[in-house]
Amino acid sequence: MRNHTTFTEAGKQYAEAYAAHYTKKNMLDALKLYKNVIDAYPDTKEAEYSRTQIQNIVQNVVPKQKLLDAQVELAITCFRLQS
Repeated sequence: MRNHTTFTEAGKQYAEAYAAHYTKKNMLDALKLYKNVIDAYPDTKEAEYSRTQIQNIVQNVVPKQKLLDAQVELAITCFRLQS
């Protein structure tokens, strides 16, 4: 049985990022490729998947305390900008 799946351009780019991430284990390339999907196709399901994959990479690469500190600083900055 043949697979007749047709990929959109967003789907092709997501598949490339996914392969870099899980097949080649190249996290830096995967991160950049996922970001490209989000930038080029922000309102697609592939962009949503890419956001999730970026979060997965960040959680695996950035130490938890450093990630928390950065999130707190970002929130404080946003509060200040809203004032």
